[in-house]
Amino acid sequence: MSPVRGPATGRETSDFGSMLLRRRVVLTIFLIAGVCCGGAALATTPPTYVATAELLVSPTGAQDQTNQTTQRQREPLNLDTEAQIARSAVVAIRAARTLKAADADALRARVTVTVPPNSAVLAVSYASRDPVSAAAGAQAFAKAYLANREATATRALDAQLKVLSGKLREVGAALAKTAAGLPRLADGSAARTIAVQRQNLQTRQVYNLTVKYDALKTVTVFPGSIISDARSPTSPAQPNPPLYLGSGLFLGLLAGAGAAMARDRLDTRLRTAADVERLSGLPVLCEGENARELRELAMAVARHLRDGGELLVRGVSPGTDPEPIADDLRVALTGLAPIWVRTDQAARADAALLVVESRAARSKQLTQAMRQLRRTDTAALGVILLPSATPLPRDDPHPPLHGHHRHPPNPTARAS
Repeated sequence: MSPVRGPATGRETSDFGSMLLRRRVVLTIFLIAGVCCGGAALATTPPTYVATAELLVSPTGAQDQTNQTTQRQREPLNLDTEAQIARSAVVAIRAARTLKAADADALRARVTVTVPPNSAVLAVSYASRDPVSAAAGAQAFAKAYLANREATATRALDAQLKVLSGKLREVGAALAKTAAGLPRLADGSAARTIAVQRQNLQTRQVYNLTVKYDALKTVTVFPGSIISDARSPTSPAQPNPPLYLGSGLFLGLLAGAGAAMARDRLDTRLRTAADVERLSGLPVLCEGENARELRELAMAVARHLRDGGELLVRGVSPGTDPEPIADDLRVALTGLAPIWVRTDQAARADAALLVVESRAARSKQLTQAMRQLRRTDTAALGVILLPSATPLPRDDPHPPLHGHHRHPPNPTARAS
């Protein structure tokens, strides 16, 4: 079949649904297997509990990583950087001391830090197989982050105070040197004027440095606070039963549909009229024991051979006996046209009907029969599709149209 290049039509969707219906056993097996695999994964996956502690991060007064305030980012702090710091090795080592754990890297792998939009809040989550351990881990990381943030800010302030103190001593020493040299300079001299200006400048520098130093000395470091303590979760976050079972069902459906399509492609038996028409391009003119369709078939044959001729009724598979259908057609053609209905293939006929027994005939047999008709220039009018063979009661006075019920062969009978 050629590949589909556009959206599926109603006919294609119907054919796909019919294929799934035919292969419902294969599809059901895969669906059950998918659900069972999902259930097995659900049963074997250990439960994971997640606890979360929420922190309100505040400016410390030291030099923080800041953002430009916009409509999207309304907080001046760079909380994305703070989230990375909350998962850093330094914070993990502090938390490991609190939790009395030896491997800080293993603890980091269990931590997730998120930032709610347009907020100064960090949500620190910790995953563990025990709900109490999950709450303790989240709380430990929250406190370790605040302690690290406070220590970092304190070190930054101490470093700034140390720098200011050094500059203040340096400028103070220069001011004292300048003041000590003023008495030796003559009044009104240019050198004295320059020395006075230098003294005034150094005095202002000492004042400004003193103001900055005093301001830093009064800064109170406040890293933030825990606004929501971590609590022990009442139910595990993982595994999620709907997710596992739904995934198993979906994968089973996909695998089942693929297996059904493969099975349908590999199985060459002709089951329905759609199979016959798709593989042969010939119309199915009559199905089963429908007497009305048989009369309509006889009228169609009479219109095609209105001047009379020979009609070959040929079975596609070796086990199909076309003689019962031929006898029924001889009766149905009576009075319509002088047509000789035959079943032997010794000579060329004017037209032919192919008899296909459902589930017994193969697509290769149908293709071979059509090829033989083309070699003898016999026009194939269509296909008669019979149900698969079933035993008939002996006292049935009206046996159905079927490939295996018997009538005495009468190849020379003509329609009057």
